[in-house]
Amino acid sequence: MTYLVTGAAGFIGFHLCKRLLMEGENVIGIDSMNDYYDINLKKARLDILYKLNSNNFFFAKEKLENKKNIFNIFKHRKPKNVINLAAQAGVRYSIENPEAYLNSNLVGFINILEACRNNDVDHFVYASSSSVYGGNVNMPFSEKHNVDHPVSLYAATKKSNELIAHSYSHLYGIPSTGLRFFTVYGPWGRPDMALFIFTKSIIASKSIDIFNNGNMIRDFTYIDDIIESILRVIRKPPKSNQNYDKRNIDPSSSWSPHKVFNIGNSNPVSLMRFVEAIEDAIGKKAIKNFLPLQLGDVASTHADTKLLENWINFKPNTPIEIGIRNFVNWYQEFYK
Repeated sequence: MTYLVTGAAGFIGFHLCKRLLMEGENVIGIDSMNDYYDINLKKARLDILYKLNSNNFFFAKEKLENKKNIFNIFKHRKPKNVINLAAQAGVRYSIENPEAYLNSNLVGFINILEACRNNDVDHFVYASSSSVYGGNVNMPFSEKHNVDHPVSLYAATKKSNELIAHSYSHLYGIPSTGLRFFTVYGPWGRPDMALFIFTKSIIASKSIDIFNNGNMIRDFTYIDDIIESILRVIRKPPKSNQNYDKRNIDPSSSWSPHKVFNIGNSNPVSLMRFVEAIEDAIGKKAIKNFLPLQLGDVASTHADTKLLENWINFKPNTPIEIGIRNFVNWYQEFYK
């Protein structure tokens, strides 16, 4: 089986490619290798993938916006499963640079779907985000909830991805599954994420910014749980539901071969407990700088994962103390 993974040099993409290669699968990786964060970290991830199984790993440095080149990759490599993890990430950065999100998250997304449509792909899996829940304050967040009130452009592009994928499933019968990730963390994580920033600052005896004066709750989800969930989802593509009741629309389901799932730990923790776990792993107290809630941010996230658990018979469950310690150990080894 051949898998195509976009965002292969990214945090989640790297871990997914690594797992697939370890299982002996053929992997096509695509990544633009942009400089949104340290490109050396992306190169180090790719080095590991090449060393792991260079015969089964093909990599192309390419932007998803380049439709012709993307189509050529599909034509010559013939992937059967496509996992789209490439996107311009970051809620806060979407306020500073909106065009990056439109190009990668919308234009690039449609190009990948068009390539799937023209190349007989078995299953299209794509990254959505917990940010689609926007201004919703009903906890835990359920796939059955309305998600029509995004509070950032990033969230709006992810909601758009879900709508576009559904339309392609309806029009062309492409089995597709959207995954709403809840604050993914772990070794090889992104430098713009809180865990990376906090760890780096605490070790260097620099202050860390605690937004909303610490009154934040997040459903932190460990990377290994994310990858296990993705693999199980890939191997169970959705089918058309001829019995779907269109008079009583359920946002969590469809008559088309399309599904959306939350992937979270479903055990949210406070930001202050999160910081304490980092302090314990490092063995050093943080210097805290308390600030108001940032524009585009939400105070709380909490995933209802019952639909995912019933679909793949797996529940993410790694405690943050274990996940954070694994990250800190990796960070101290990688950066010496």
